[in-house]
Amino acid sequence: MIKSDIFPVGCWYIGNKKASFTVWAPKAEQVDVEFTAVNRIVPLTYADLGYWRGVIEEVEPGSPYKYRLNQSCSFPDPASFYQQDGVHQPSVVVNHGGFHWADHKWANLPLESYIVYEIHVGTFTPEGTFDAVIDKLGYLSDLGINALQIMPVAQFPGNRNWGYDGTYPFAVQNSYGGPDGLKRLVNACHSYGIAVALDVVYNHFGPEGNYSGMFGYYTTPKHHTPWGDAINYDSEYSFAVRSFVIQNALYWFQEYHIDALRIDAIHGIFDMSAKHILEDLAEHTKTLSKDLDKPLYLIAESDLNDARVIREKAQGGYGIHAQWNDDFHHALHAVLTGEKTGYYADFGTIDNLVKAIREGFVYSWEYSVYRKRFFGSSSKDIPPQKFVAYIQNHDQTGNRHSGDRLSALVSYEALKLAAGALITSPFIPLLFMGEEYGEESPFLYFISHSDEHLINAVREGRKKDFKSFGWTTEPPDPQSESAFEHSKLYWDRLSQTRNKALHEYYQALLELRKKLPALSILTKKKLHVERIPDTAVVLMHRWDEAKHVLVLMNFSNQDYSITLEQAQETSIKLLDSYEECWMASGSGISSTVGVGQRITVKPYHFLIFMTESREHDDQ
Repeated sequence: MIKSDIFPVGCWYIGNKKASFTVWAPKAEQVDVEFTAVNRIVPLTYADLGYWRGVIEEVEPGSPYKYRLNQSCSFPDPASFYQQDGVHQPSVVVNHGGFHWADHKWANLPLESYIVYEIHVGTFTPEGTFDAVIDKLGYLSDLGINALQIMPVAQFPGNRNWGYDGTYPFAVQNSYGGPDGLKRLVNACHSYGIAVALDVVYNHFGPEGNYSGMFGYYTTPKHHTPWGDAINYDSEYSFAVRSFVIQNALYWFQEYHIDALRIDAIHGIFDMSAKHILEDLAEHTKTLSKDLDKPLYLIAESDLNDARVIREKAQGGYGIHAQWNDDFHHALHAVLTGEKTGYYADFGTIDNLVKAIREGFVYSWEYSVYRKRFFGSSSKDIPPQKFVAYIQNHDQTGNRHSGDRLSALVSYEALKLAAGALITSPFIPLLFMGEEYGEESPFLYFISHSDEHLINAVREGRKKDFKSFGWTTEPPDPQSESAFEHSKLYWDRLSQTRNKALHEYYQALLELRKKLPALSILTKKKLHVERIPDTAVVLMHRWDEAKHVLVLMNFSNQDYSITLEQAQETSIKLLDSYEECWMASGSGISSTVGVGQRITVKPYHFLIFMTESREHDDQ
């Protein structure tokens, strides 16, 4: 059973037809457990601080139940472990101890070695289930993936949703396969040597099926978010809400053997406490990690460019292990596409990209045209393994008007260049499902709410969000089933020549990253990045004790003739995106390049060279 500062909420099956029930309901004067299938009502006992508890006999796993408040209305458990029939129906008793785990030898991977692949369970396969994902693990392993990131699986309304509308943070989505389905997937991932990162949402509760306000003070009007009142982390009664959230994180680590949590949009978490909830969560995670003798990681999504999030506690930070870095994506995307609307107004130069690779954050207290204010903090001293980089993800694709992927926006050569820039970067790379073969199907925003007012609010909200990008046409209807169906991967494309070649190109890049210490060891001390003067070519130099890797990237549609001045010895060409095997016309660059030799870098060309050891001062 999970650790807690207060009481372990939820229904925990003890065995021998016994289960313990605990719910935080300070608003209630009486709380009963109503077993809906057998018309049985059992009162709970008030414990303390608004908690109600009881151990009840003659309870079987699979039993549906609700909490009846004040002998009146009944609602599902806010800490339900399973909503078999959806968000409005009874919760279901789960026996977490009944699952057979086969991953006792699994000890997680070092975070800096993660190569992450993000999926949405519902659209990753035609079936849209956890078990169907298992059938693709061999494919992911062959690609070079060792960490699977799963978009949120907490129970949401209906059968199609991104997952950020989850209303039961502890319950695994029924249409995906429920609790045992997720456990089977994690078990299988670990057997392939693949870590599992789960996306969790601690900035709001979903709008449909959320009955937590009937029980207690889970939200507060003290802070306002795009979703309404903020989750209550710093107002009266916040102690129980903080415990609820911390328990949830530990629950995924313990009951589902999750290896890392990706915490959604922490800029929507408001906490003025002396100890921020993220710091609190990091402390509990560290303790559990020590108890389990296994590293457990927290990865934040943040658009704050605030280095405190990922600094160690001793340095005045929250102690979060890593964060997604939008600046890398925006810098690369704006250079490749030329887009200058929305937040891309702050990007578009080669120098932006150079800084993103060199430091992490591009905006480190510079004026942001998009935000109309100075923004960000310096990340010069932040180790690069604390940043997750990407050229696509669910947000940057799905929050476009038509859900268009990079494959619909740039040329085939530019796709290869973007992949090379990501995978040879000094950061943890993240791929979004299908990008490795140039998936062309869009990834749209989709929902399946039952409340027409809520559906219309979502439709209007999407239109409003798109205004800053200048997208004025009607976006696809997120409520329509076609938005969901069109977002599914089209796996048959892998058999097409160009898609197959791109897939093999990704495989080659990932293999080089793993094989060469100069690429796999993440450090800024052995990294030098510059723009070659009077060109759109970026040179990245990374090295270890034995070998030096030189990466050339041309972010323009014209040729440049350059000399590898850093190559004091003969350089061996390791990868050339213009080779015929990558569906290109050939570059004319030989397999070895001598000192002082000039080469022609073609439009959107990506090249990797290696030279043997030579003296070089750390940068």
